[in-house]
Amino acid sequence: MPDDPGDHSPAALPLAPGASGPAVADLQRRLADLGFTPDVNGFFAQRTTSAVEAFQSVRGLVVTGACDRATWAAVVEAGFGLGDRLLYLTRPMLRGDDIADLQRRLGGLGFDAGRIDGILGPDTDTALREFQRHSGLRPDGVCGPATLAQLARLGPRISAPAAVAGVRERERLRNAPRHLHERRILVAHTGGLDVLAQALRRALSATGALASVVQHPDPSAIAADANGLGAEVVIDLEVGAGPCWCAFYRSGDFESAGGRRLAEVLSAELAATGLEVADPRGMQLPTLRETRMPAVVVHLGPATRAVTGAGAITAACAEGIAGWFREPLPPQD
Repeated sequence: MPDDPGDHSPAALPLAPGASGPAVADLQRRLADLGFTPDVNGFFAQRTTSAVEAFQSVRGLVVTGACDRATWAAVVEAGFGLGDRLLYLTRPMLRGDDIADLQRRLGGLGFDAGRIDGILGPDTDTALREFQRHSGLRPDGVCGPATLAQLARLGPRISAPAAVAGVRERERLRNAPRHLHERRILVAHTGGLDVLAQALRRALSATGALASVVQHPDPSAIAADANGLGAEVVIDLEVGAGPCWCAFYRSGDFESAGGRRLAEVLSAELAATGLEVADPRGMQLPTLRETRMPAVVVHLGPATRAVTGAGAITAACAEGIAGWFREPLPPQD
């Protein structure tokens, strides 16, 4: 049975090309078990780099070829299959592909387990207990052999995985006010972009929005702040190598409809400033995965771009957010 994502986490993360030792061998074995093809020899060479890149691409992570904490956690989570362990609400919350599978099955049967994020939180706990109650099982919130057997028996009835979570988000967005006045917006960054973030906050506040800025080096902490503040949307500004792109949350057959729409609108507004902007992409970055509201990571490219184009970027993001609040879903949705 695989271990928990936080267990035995290598102290020397990130593991990058040129590294060697037991931690590299452990990573290689895990990747090989998942169907990727590194050399399992304890040396981080080209085949391991390629395997990490392929895994990151499949999992909706930033493709770097190096194993950082987000990649390590995703590798461990991917090793869990439904039935490998008992699933129940804990602190800290359990994470893994087995939980995402459970969420899809519950949602496909009409039990609202929340968004498909592979995190066993209160929504999944409630849905699990409701399923158990309706199935004549003890509603103890523990997904063990009896619950799994009942899910297997009902498997043929699961025709619309993740239906409940998607319907709930769309309904909430359809019924939301079509303006910015007193709407809670969180502008976030992991560091180095406070001038740009504050400029965007001021632009949004000038329209009547309740905008705030959060800066933290840990994206999970940003997501926790967003959830605690009850934000209605999150814009996470980031810089780094490569082109400009906007990302929304997607996991398997589930995606945030509101997040996708916001990423599309922001991409169009940023492209109108003359930036080369890649197509919006569905990803599982912590800010996207762990927030309970539509969220978009706006990767601006090199830091110099955020400095020299700050005015145009601020205006484009403010207009994109305003446009999204006016029409948070595609017209045909």
